[in-house]
Amino acid sequence: MKKFEKSIEELKEIIDKLESGNIPLEDSLSLFEKGVKILNTANKKLTQMEKKVEILIENSDGKIKREDFGTDD
Repeated sequence: MKKFEKSIEELKEIIDKLESGNIPLEDSLSLFEKGVKILNTANKKLTQMEKKVEILIENSDGKIKREDFGTDD
């Protein structure tokens, strides 16, 4: 998880640099490309984590059953 959080922090730093407007155009383009790569990697990791999420649901008889995240049952 730390790698995911580090990626998000790095992405925030890139956004701050780009928004400052104090860097040359070529550097801006390089940062933008790096940001897109980080975003894509972080998005894939987030999707993987979401698939692992399970919701514990208590049945009417008091028993706990596991159900995959996103199940409409």
